[in-house]
Amino acid sequence: MRINKIDNIFQVYNKNSGVKKVNSDKGSKDIDQIKISEKAIEFQYALQKIKDVEEIRMDKVEDIKNQVQSGTYHIEGKKIAEKMLESINFDKKI
Repeated sequence: MRINKIDNIFQVYNKNSGVKKVNSDKGSKDIDQIKISEKAIEFQYALQKIKDVEEIRMDKVEDIKNQVQSGTYHIEGKKIAEKMLESINFDKKI
């Protein structure tokens, strides 16, 4: 029974010592480039729009609810039309 296998290790090392190393091409001037797809650009735009949306202001929501229930809430048609047009333009970009 052979306990010391150093001879086998040296044999493997000697076989591999003759292997040539790959030369790195230091003269290569390739520049890494990245191209973002149209879909990714649209996704990025939509994500930014979502981030731009203000948080829900519960105090304002409650105030409007109270006005609607009491019948004192007045709707401005012009503002509604403006918001509808904004949403149409947003949908076109997505």
